[in-house]
Amino acid sequence: MNAQAHADRLSDLGSILIEIEAGDWPTRAELEAIASRAIAATFAEAGIVPVSAAELGITFTDDTHMAALNGEWRGKSQPTNVLSFPLAVVRPGDPLPPLLGDIVLGFETVEREAREQGKPFTDHLTHLIVHGLLHLFGHDHMMEVEAEAMEALERRVLERLAIPDPYA
Repeated sequence: MNAQAHADRLSDLGSILIEIEAGDWPTRAELEAIASRAIAATFAEAGIVPVSAAELGITFTDDTHMAALNGEWRGKSQPTNVLSFPLAVVRPGDPLPPLLGDIVLGFETVEREAREQGKPFTDHLTHLIVHGLLHLFGHDHMMEVEAEAMEALERRVLERLAIPDPYA
């Protein structure tokens, strides 16, 4: 872990380890605030009471690293906006393990998508953190019925945060 790694207590939610690896991301303080709000709203809307020691890692990186991860783990050689790496198999409604897993975000793709979709960068980043966390909660979007359920939950979480529907 490099010198920029930092653990921040999220009150009753456990801890989050933020690493800024590469990319032109906002400041650490801004990323911590964005992540904390997104995580708290996701737990609340999903009705999940985490174990006291729940831990989550979020890595902010660039598209080069995202392409490598996407190639290694999903067999796709291009960068993507967010990847989730759960440390245990969890299904929606299951109790969460103390170590949730990791979320990795790629700056250039996140920034480009926000610009192309005419969304504030912070809103899009918040949505992707929510999306990544829901994957760690066991949600998926491979089948249409799963996608609809996951997107509905994302909409409710973002509504809590006064962020417009990203799928509208």
